[in-house]
Amino acid sequence: MTAQLSKKAEAWSARFNEPVSDLVKRYTASVFFDKRLAPFDIQGSLAHAEMLAAQGIISEQDRAEIERGMAQIRSEIEAGSFEWLLDLEDVHLNIEKRLTELVGDAGKRLHTGRSRNDQVATDIRLYVRSAIDDILGLLASLRGALTDLAERHADTIMPGFTHLQVAQPITFGHHMLAYVEMFGRDAERMQDARRRVNRLPLGAAALAGTTFPIDRLRVAKTLGFEDVCHNSLDAVSDRDFAIEFTAAASLIMMHVSRFSEELVMWMSQRIGFIDIADRFCTGSSIMPQKKNPDVPELARGKTGRVYGHLNGLLVLMKGQPLAYNKDNQEDKEPLFDTIDTVTDTLRIFADMAGGITVKPDNMRAAALQGYATATDLADYLVKKGLPFRDAHEAVAHAVRACDDLKCDLSDMPLEKLREFSPLIEQDVFAVLTLEGSVAARDHVGGTAPNQVRAAIARVRKQLAE
Repeated sequence: MTAQLSKKAEAWSARFNEPVSDLVKRYTASVFFDKRLAPFDIQGSLAHAEMLAAQGIISEQDRAEIERGMAQIRSEIEAGSFEWLLDLEDVHLNIEKRLTELVGDAGKRLHTGRSRNDQVATDIRLYVRSAIDDILGLLASLRGALTDLAERHADTIMPGFTHLQVAQPITFGHHMLAYVEMFGRDAERMQDARRRVNRLPLGAAALAGTTFPIDRLRVAKTLGFEDVCHNSLDAVSDRDFAIEFTAAASLIMMHVSRFSEELVMWMSQRIGFIDIADRFCTGSSIMPQKKNPDVPELARGKTGRVYGHLNGLLVLMKGQPLAYNKDNQEDKEPLFDTIDTVTDTLRIFADMAGGITVKPDNMRAAALQGYATATDLADYLVKKGLPFRDAHEAVAHAVRACDDLKCDLSDMPLEKLREFSPLIEQDVFAVLTLEGSVAARDHVGGTAPNQVRAAIARVRKQLAE
């Protein structure tokens, strides 16, 4: 029986009296989704082998053979000729078996001083770190595309909304910069999470460390980690770094979803503020006139998908005792899908932002609805000496009169306006224009076009750093 099990290349075969059933193999295997970790598994193994040789735990000849074998394995994987075996359960055992086939006993010595527990924890951290770097680049690209759009429309007036009611005039450039700020904070969160991801678990072995004289700091330096995990139990058993990453990813998708909702509304014929390039839209199977904003709609849906992964990872970890448990195999698919979803979404949104066509006339017409300059009239009266609450009341009466007359505040004759306050003079009409309203908000963070351009310059400086 032992001989039969050896032929199956079970890593723990000598311990068992019967082979694992095919159903259990399929149930417990992860190789067909965790094989994406292969480049990072090779990277971590090479650093481990280099340290083992430097410490005299394996020979330099063994290290050279391991490097030669890993180079061939990497080539086979890249060429698509590497044979992934279900019997070997995961990416780590598949690579180790192939290495042993290529270099013999040197391949068997590679696992000295480590366990799959710290090996997989290291691979996942390397993978998440790489994904964060990609996401940071994509966030910068999206912020750059939105900044370009903001610069082209720094003077384009649109209505700002609260409660989806017309509130005050703003510029479209100012509106786009709001998302630039949101995605900027997302980048900060990702960068901060990266520091906690970037700690080396390797050397923790199964849970208690190893009896071999390893040099963990050497491996950390080789792999670009900023520090090591300082407790072996914690190093192999916690996935809080993956949860934190997924939480940061969820916030990115929340901002994407808010932007998507506005794009969908703005593109509707009832609002008509923008158009989205055809390559990001689809038609209808029955209505030939339709042009549907499928990309932003789908991004809204995918946001819920990422939220689900975050909740799933939290539930996965919440009841686990120390140290490693097989439950943690379930961390990979939600983590991988989160990374795929966020990177694909950011990539397509950066491209889509460059394909947005703005319709300034429709925006301006909408800004003239809802008495958007009412607050400007109140501010005007305050500057004339009227207490704000009294000014607020006077303007409310003026708006009610405009409702009855079916006109805007700027269309009301001076004599009629003076019925609501004798402080109103001819200069009020400069205040009641849309251009006058946005230009008056001339401070850091305001919607005045020159402030929008100053904000754009600040963002471009950030992105260049």
